[in-house]
Amino acid sequence: MQGRGRFAAPTAWAVSWVAYATYYMGRKGFSASKKSIHEELGVSETALGVIDTTYLGAYALGQFVSGFLGDRIGARRLVSVGMLLSAAACAAFGSVSGALAFGGLYLLNGFAQSTGWPGTTRAMAEWTTPQNRGTVMAFWATCYQVGGIAAGLICAELLGAYGWRSTFFVPAAVMAIVGVLVYLLLRPGPSAAGSEAAARAENETPSPEAVAERKAAQRAVLRSGELWSFGASYFFIKFIRYTLLFWLPYYLATALHYDKVVAQRLSQAFDAGGVIGVIVIGILSDRLRRIPRSQLSAVALVGLAVALLIYTKAAHAGLLWNGLALGLVGAMLFAPDSLLSGAAAQDAGGPHAAAMATGFVNGVGSVGGMISGLAVPQISKHLGWDALVPTLVLLAIFSAFALLPAVIASRKASAA
Repeated sequence: MQGRGRFAAPTAWAVSWVAYATYYMGRKGFSASKKSIHEELGVSETALGVIDTTYLGAYALGQFVSGFLGDRIGARRLVSVGMLLSAAACAAFGSVSGALAFGGLYLLNGFAQSTGWPGTTRAMAEWTTPQNRGTVMAFWATCYQVGGIAAGLICAELLGAYGWRSTFFVPAAVMAIVGVLVYLLLRPGPSAAGSEAAARAENETPSPEAVAERKAAQRAVLRSGELWSFGASYFFIKFIRYTLLFWLPYYLATALHYDKVVAQRLSQAFDAGGVIGVIVIGILSDRLRRIPRSQLSAVALVGLAVALLIYTKAAHAGLLWNGLALGLVGAMLFAPDSLLSGAAAQDAGGPHAAAMATGFVNGVGSVGGMISGLAVPQISKHLGWDALVPTLVLLAIFSAFALLPAVIASRKASAA
């Protein structure tokens, strides 16, 4: 793949990878500090869940808006502005002490964070082809596992050494720096040639044809049964993922009685397993071209249900077995997560609506994540924390079944 001038594909991949990994600096602080906020400020579990929900509601809505904007203004502008806005919201969050202020600032952070996936996947769609996309995106998609692990570990150390406010101040500074670097370094790729986003990125007026093609492609996204199937499956995936992302350290500290810093560190096994799962399924999706990416995802989701069942036994068997089981859960969850919201959605969106397609799938899925913020405290209150993992098993099975229409359609298309 040819670069434009000095700017080659590996540079775009690296800049986009670092950018999305850094977004997690603005997400991990709240999950790491929940226990401290609850104890020091008296914010209730229900209020903490509502704050999660405000964030996820803004994030879900923002995915649709960011997907539309990403195809129109390009990845560089969308991502750099989003990172700077998220940095400002996190810095302000660390400066206040009331639940209402927390909710308002996390709402703003949700909108800002929603620029990340549509923006960076738009950039990657421009610098990959359908033939190499699964493999390249497999390694690239480790950004949100590695980013989650690094952010989680950093927040754990900051929490232990400097208190919960530092888990917002330091990430804010890092995001601001990376946001500036994105604006300076990221450029449109070869696959964007002639598109409206590429023209605007070069400060040129897009042609009427390019604008019309972008609008037609984005309308097609909303009518795509395949993308609706991806979105329905991703709804359940996001419920599971954000339950673990936002509540796993709290669950380990409350239900299993780990020290809160140990709980935060142990929770990173979930993300570490995800790195392996993402790479393996991405490579397989390119090498096994006769098997639709949706079908590979469905198989992985059945595996996720099995992994969660294993965790119900391993969670009480000690630190080592708990960590290993969490790694297996992470591998089986992040594999279909990355494939459906990345390479599969990019293929369906095409060169003119890649951001819209990834934003659409992520947006529909994020509704599931939003609901999890309210559901988890109610599950713990009425059924107890031990009911949480079996609930996630059921949702994993639902997620696999939601992909059946896409699998059947892909099989019919390949047979035609």
